[in-house]
Amino acid sequence: MTNKIDDLLTQLGTGRWNALHFFITGYCMGLTTYHALAAAFLTPNVDYTCISALTGEEEEGGPPIHLGVVKDIGYLNDSRRDECIFVVENPNNGTYSEFPCSEWHFDNSTFSSTITSEFKLTCDRQHLRAWYQSIYMSGIFIGGLCCAFLADKYGRKRIIVFGLMVYVSLGLLTSWLRDLSPLLFCRFVMGVMMPFCGNIAYVLLIEVTEARLRPVMGVLAGLPWAFGILILAGDGYLIRSWRWLQLVSSLPGVFLIPWLLFMDESPRWLAVAGYHDKALEVLRKAARWNGTTLPSDDVIRNIFKECQDLETSSKQTKHQTVKERLRAATENFVILFRTTKLRKITAIMYVNFLVLNMVYYGLSLSGGNLSNDPYVFMALSGLMEIPAYSLTIPIVSRFGRRIPGVGSFLLSGLMLLSLIPTPKDYVITTMTLAMIGRVAISSAFQIVVFYSSELFPTEVRSRGISTSFMVGRIGSIVSPFITELLVIAFPWAPSLVFGATSMVAAVVTLTLPETQGVALPDTVASLEERADKAYSRSWRAAPAP
Repeated sequence: MTNKIDDLLTQLGTGRWNALHFFITGYCMGLTTYHALAAAFLTPNVDYTCISALTGEEEEGGPPIHLGVVKDIGYLNDSRRDECIFVVENPNNGTYSEFPCSEWHFDNSTFSSTITSEFKLTCDRQHLRAWYQSIYMSGIFIGGLCCAFLADKYGRKRIIVFGLMVYVSLGLLTSWLRDLSPLLFCRFVMGVMMPFCGNIAYVLLIEVTEARLRPVMGVLAGLPWAFGILILAGDGYLIRSWRWLQLVSSLPGVFLIPWLLFMDESPRWLAVAGYHDKALEVLRKAARWNGTTLPSDDVIRNIFKECQDLETSSKQTKHQTVKERLRAATENFVILFRTTKLRKITAIMYVNFLVLNMVYYGLSLSGGNLSNDPYVFMALSGLMEIPAYSLTIPIVSRFGRRIPGVGSFLLSGLMLLSLIPTPKDYVITTMTLAMIGRVAISSAFQIVVFYSSELFPTEVRSRGISTSFMVGRIGSIVSPFITELLVIAFPWAPSLVFGATSMVAAVVTLTLPETQGVALPDTVASLEERADKAYSRSWRAAPAP
């Protein structure tokens, strides 16, 4: 059935109809870039100085105290930050008392206003800076669990429209909120909605693209993310107030909404779900837009009739109880660890996706730690993404999947570990090492995603990839705490953690089989039933074509 629908899409060709869906997908990708990475400008590590909050009133039954913050006290010269406490002297007996600081003066030389300064995310509230980014990634984790199921049940278009409407609305709303708690709540919900409008738009694009162009379109769909980083850097440089930056960066989503009226549901999903008349209507519209011809209605309907078994299975699934659905979900996960070879592939892919997300977002949020100019760092990061995306296809076509993946992890790890002994005053050297590490981990990301689609057997491919992305989100949830909190005690720790984990990912990836030129199994059973000699041969890199 799938091959016959692919034949229909091939006859449909590529034209204005496909360009519209590519435009919408790319727009969604670029739109989500800001909210995923803007924490570098919204909650940066801003220098601040404690301001004494005492009023000068006399203590009950005692003399007035001196209000000035006492500097250079011997017992204060330890690892504690002087900005979090201030010391006052009693002039009568010469004793000193410590008080927690409650007012600060923030350095506005780089940013005119930030969430950090407005909500005083300092000292014992400093962890909230990490939570601002982490809670968004936590939302993506939850959204990733829900969106695929909902898109399979209700269709791609409905989920995209719903997700985008909520995402854009909350993005605009957060620029007006005056309290941190609702701001964090909106960030979480926006994280939940990101897969609804991003991931599902990508799925829709792949399903309306003819087979020969899917690898190219799949990679090109990532380029708007890189361009979004460049736009973010430019907007951040021009707009130094976080509220205006939030508003201006969220407004473009409003202009995308009218285009959704022209977007169609996936004809592939309509056919599988049993909406054959609607699927035929969408294909006829696409043929008119592309200026091509399709077989007669009867021929197309016969192709759709082959979906009846899938349709029946879908209806049975709709009537499952919650307990039955949970049991099915558990079985879908357990099957990935049921056999030896599949268990190894699954475990290594989980490690890879965890490292990729942690290192990628860790570098994206480290502009203030690795560069004196966070805007230049963000712009260069966007530029580095472009070759990472565009060169992936020729590299994996020529050298396979395993060796380029291992090489990308190794290069990233070496560059990040080299940052540890490099003095921070060597700005150009630090930036160069960080940017090479950035392009390497971005390349590894693209290669591993493509590699995983060939490693998992057809029977469990979607489950393997989707759960790998879920595990990867744990890395993106953890990364803000590494870059914002761990760096305070150990400035070299983020480079060590990111570099070392990249090296570990390289080592474990080296034990995977090469998939280029190797016939991949369609079922888990066929994967396990391979002869030892054939299996051993497939575990080595295949020669380049």
